[in-house]
Amino acid sequence: MSSAKAPEWRAATADDVPAIDRIANSIHTMHERLDVLAEKISLFPHGCRVLVSDGAACGYALAFPWRVAEVPPLDSFLGAIPNDADCIFIYDVAILPAARCHGATGRFVAHASELADDRGLSWLALVSVYGTYPFWARRGFAVTPLPDTAAKLASYGDTARYMVSVIGTRDDTAG
Repeated sequence: MSSAKAPEWRAATADDVPAIDRIANSIHTMHERLDVLAEKISLFPHGCRVLVSDGAACGYALAFPWRVAEVPPLDSFLGAIPNDADCIFIYDVAILPAARCHGATGRFVAHASELADDRGLSWLALVSVYGTYPFWARRGFAVTPLPDTAAKLASYGDTARYMVSVIGTRDDTAG
């Protein structure tokens, strides 16, 4: 990434799945099948974005309507967006190191907030991994214990923390 210009989010398409997979495999220790990633884009394209710099993908984010206090299992098909969804679940935000520190995560969280607001939803939810919960806490998310979902959280790794944010309580300008 050679540009001084901040990377920009654009809508993800099925054609982006190989780039998303490449980025995911370079950042994550947990991997998902290509068709599982593609399903998320097809089910809720409004919440799926690719971060681009100099014409190349350097990050991605996947979010979709879901039920607060439920954790979608990793590498599993959703099947459908639930009719009784009450939050936007930020499933994954992955940005290559060279593209970080430009506020992209904050811009994506603002986008997710707009998606929630447009649908009359009051919450954003996510699972923090790799000990990133302080990063998310600075953006208004709070760790919310879910004892009945321990098995699903375990698939996200030992450091997984379920977190929730009430719309309007985050500082979406903070990176």
